[in-house]
Amino acid sequence: MQAFQYRRSAPRRHRGMTLVEILIAVIIFAIGLLGVAGLQVAGLRYTKGSQGRVVAALHAENLVDRMRANTIGVDAGDYNNPTAGTENCVLSTNSCTPAQLASWDYTQWLAGLRTALGANSTDTNVTGTVCIDNTTTTAACDNAGSVYKILITWQERTDVNSGADLATQSFILRVTP
Repeated sequence: MQAFQYRRSAPRRHRGMTLVEILIAVIIFAIGLLGVAGLQVAGLRYTKGSQGRVVAALHAENLVDRMRANTIGVDAGDYNNPTAGTENCVLSTNSCTPAQLASWDYTQWLAGLRTALGANSTDTNVTGTVCIDNTTTTAACDNAGSVYKILITWQERTDVNSGADLATQSFILRVTP
């Protein structure tokens, strides 16, 4: 009599993925997408901050060009702490004095600066100060020397989730026109 030997069949290998493996893969993928979204938001915030500094730099250079075009007004000190003027030196039939032109330049420059930084032309959250300053260590002007300081300040959101967190940003340009 012949003995029968039973062969055990080899266990079948599972093909494909189980539900748990798929769930873990989806969770890992979702965490990765959240990280990418966070980087995108941070990138937009830093881009906006950079845009504000570029706008401030361009407008400071604009005022320097205006000052170089009115050298008599610069020599007379008319650009040192100028006030807003009402005389329209562009449409005026009378020629403006250098002091009136300096006041007009400052008024037009400040209105353009405020608009470019996202404020209206009278918003006090955007300020532009022009003064003679011989010091480099303080924000205050000493009205001595021949170096002009153009100080631009504006408010910028620091928290993307709420508009309540504002920080004051500033840009300073020192120039001898």
